Amino acid sequence: MEIVKREIERAAFYACTDPAWAGARHGFSTRQGGVSPAPWDSLNLGATLGDDPVNVRWNFNRFCSVIGTDEEALVKNRQVHGDLVRPVTEADILPDPAQPGVFEADGLITDRPGVCLTVFSGDCIPILLYDPVRRCAAAAHAGWRGTALGIAARAAEAMVRDYGCRAENILAAIGPGIGPCCFETHGDVPDGLRSGLGEDAAPFIRPLPKPEKFSVDLKGANARWLERTGLRREHIAVCDTCTACNLDIFWSHRVQGSARGSMAAMIQLI
Repeated sequence: MEIVKREIERAAFYACTDPAWAGARHGFSTRQGGVSPAPWDSLNLGATLGDDPVNVRWNFNRFCSVIGTDEEALVKNRQVHGDLVRPVTEADILPDPAQPGVFEADGLITDRPGVCLTVFSGDCIPILLYDPVRRCAAAAHAGWRGTALGIAARAAEAMVRDYGCRAENILAAIGPGIGPCCFETHGDVPDGLRSGLGEDAAPFIRPLPKPEKFSVDLKGANARWLERTGLRREHIAVCDTCTACNLDIFWSHRVQGSARGSMAAMIQLI
């Protein structure tokens, strides 16, 4: 199972093409194919970064049309780099796709067809989960703090505990985000991963020649969290594309700071 880059009508995005995902329309956006001017050029889906809401609304229309989701059924959160997963229904759908999320959470979960879960990233790791048997979906935003806290595992655990899913049936897509090639950190990040994953964190932390500097693999750490929750390794797809290495395709908070747009990851049960 893999995540591949696709392009429809000049809008590039990433998605799992495996037939097992056929019951959930989903995708990870790039910065390509929208109408926003610099510094949000061009497919900016972030509603809180200063871009004109007219542009954000049009960009959602474009992205949703190419991946097959419904721009009038979006549920968004206000991401706080924690491990809270919030169950949502039709009552949480926003009246305007250009409106930002209001409730604090870094994970969303639903079993209601038509509800489009939407999380945002600009180096952080977007994660989509789907159980084709129980028909349940979740979306999570994992920065290094959320990764250390196990937000991906919390989402999978909620699917099992609250929705009756079986971990071995859950499919996971870990989308584009900053890679170990560019994620150079101080010791607080490795310490956080060790606090959450224990000895399992070791493969995802590499000391660098610089004093007290480390390279950290957040995608690998999130995949390990999911394996520990009971997901099968062959059901976990990881996109190896680094957002900080590919500024023509993505925005990177680490490289560009706040003068940028935002990518989104979406999943909607058919």
